[in-house]
Amino acid sequence: MNDNKEQIARIRKMERRLDRALAAVKRLSAALDKYEATKEDIDALDEYYGSNEWRQDFEDDEAGLLPEGLKRGVLSEDGIWNMLSDCKELNERLKELGERF
Repeated sequence: MNDNKEQIARIRKMERRLDRALAAVKRLSAALDKYEATKEDIDALDEYYGSNEWRQDFEDDEAGLLPEGLKRGVLSEDGIWNMLSDCKELNERLKELGERF
């Protein structure tokens, strides 16, 4: 019987790579499904941010006219802006990755 230690080591190494790749593809696919499902939300937030409605909501919040316990992350001056910037960067990254693969 020939000495196939190198062959076995190679196969084991490739199996580990396959396992990592399969897991990564599965996780990325699920994450992309979730991201894609939020497109309508992202578009609505983009339209809302900086609109007359947003300005009025922001001003009313500053004037103390909104309920104290109301979650108001959308009224922070950076919340929506940062999310939209992150989306732009992510979309550019996805485009670049698509070109590489």
